[in-house]
Amino acid sequence: MTLADEAITWYDTNARDLPWRQPETTPWGVLVSEVMLQQTPVVRVEPAWRSWMTRWPTPAALAADPQSEAIRMWGRLGYPRRAMRLHACALAIVERHGGRVPDDLDQLLALPGVGTYTGRAVATFAYGQRHPVVDTNVRRVVSRVVEGKPDAGPATTAADLVAMEELLPEEPARAARASIAFMELGAIVCTARSPKCAVCPFHTVCAWRLTGEPLPEGPSRKPQRYAGTDRQVRGLLLEVLRHATGPVPRQRLDLVWTDEVQRARALSGLVEDGLVESFGSEEFVLAGDAPKGEIQTL
Repeated sequence: MTLADEAITWYDTNARDLPWRQPETTPWGVLVSEVMLQQTPVVRVEPAWRSWMTRWPTPAALAADPQSEAIRMWGRLGYPRRAMRLHACALAIVERHGGRVPDDLDQLLALPGVGTYTGRAVATFAYGQRHPVVDTNVRRVVSRVVEGKPDAGPATTAADLVAMEELLPEEPARAARASIAFMELGAIVCTARSPKCAVCPFHTVCAWRLTGEPLPEGPSRKPQRYAGTDRQVRGLLLEVLRHATGPVPRQRLDLVWTDEVQRARALSGLVEDGLVESFGSEEFVLAGDAPKGEIQTL
């Protein structure tokens, strides 16, 4: 059996039961899941995805609402610019493709906010096409099993795509199945710090395990600090604006963080990123909530 065959056999028995993997899931549902899963764990994404798909089951449904509603619905998933990208993506799908998520990879990559990974993931998982889909989990599996290295590099390269493509079966539907199987293995078995080698389908052939070398000490990536950062302050400011029913005065936003310089910097960053709009001279709203013609800049 090839590595792909072994991975698929394992996946068929051990895959997690996730809603976006169900046969009835639409390409739009797959696209939403892929955007939400960027830098956010499955346990937090699943309830958010279900709520999002209930409210906006199609790109047209989301496109019909202002982007402020997408930001509100995003809640505390983090990196809220992803909500704006999804909204922009929905608009583009309606305008360019009649409301249908395209199945052509180049057309997917041309959508706002859709990069190399997301475009290939949608083409593969939604449409059963043969493309190398490479994320951190896949790179780690390939690095260990094929190259004998304990960790992959910090970012996906063209070489990673070539290495993964060489492992895929020729038949598109089976290649797509192999892609999700390799990804799942990296997520729940061949993990970064505590790999479960004894239950891995590649146990007897893994080049890294056969070297007998241990994992490097410490995390392969330095964890990102959150407490006290501008990210935390931005989140607190957005939380106030998400629950507001009208323009929020600056004095109300001043209450969320005592450091005036950091608070001002975070608010300015939200405006620059397009997540927040200045309404009047001292009031703010989520992007899309201000009446036309009344938006000002800081």
